[in-house]
Amino acid sequence: MAKKSKKMQEALKKVDATKAYSVEEAVALAKDTNIAKFDATVEVAYRLNVDPKKADQQIRGAVVLPNGTGKTQKVLVFAKGEKAKEAEAAGADYVGEADLAQKIQGGWFDFDVVVATPDMMAEVGKLGRVLGPKGLMPNPKTGTVTMDVTKAINEVKAGKVTYRVDRNGNIHVPIGKVSFDNEKLVENFKTIHDVLVKAKPSAAKGTYMKNITVTTTFGPGVHVDSASF
Repeated sequence: MAKKSKKMQEALKKVDATKAYSVEEAVALAKDTNIAKFDATVEVAYRLNVDPKKADQQIRGAVVLPNGTGKTQKVLVFAKGEKAKEAEAAGADYVGEADLAQKIQGGWFDFDVVVATPDMMAEVGKLGRVLGPKGLMPNPKTGTVTMDVTKAINEVKAGKVTYRVDRNGNIHVPIGKVSFDNEKLVENFKTIHDVLVKAKPSAAKGTYMKNITVTTTFGPGVHVDSASF
């Protein structure tokens, strides 16, 4: 087992592992126990009582955080004709067709989000094996397969985040940076929480949210009391 650094040991002393903190306390404590030398990301993790193997218990979507994520997202858009011009005008970082697909096949990934118009999905579908594992494949459920490319680009630039339950029933979502005011992080956190509450599958039985944690990039996890929302 790897030995914990002195900074991590000091940070862990500040967190009561047996306690579930209010959302406000948890966010403040996560920031206080941040040990990174850079402006670390603040992330929330949910352990849900769902069975992702069942189609009716898949949870996936996207939401625009009211205070953004603190990260500038590079957007790549697969579009042609007028829609390509629209994407460029909306501020897309890269716009193209087969030329971009070929570039990606060659190992280029200098972008964070991929948007595509429906008529381009035949071309984009060929990239499933390279985009899929990286979570970059456009999907109608996350608003990244659309004819309204302007809206899609604006939402990403404004702080849109995607969420998807993994095979173990967990969801991880960034809610901002350590440099954010506590109030802004809490507001982003509550936005994610509300969305996930509404996404509860009718087939899910028992306690839906089994565990909620907030943490920074290298900091310890802080348990959050779901009742505090």
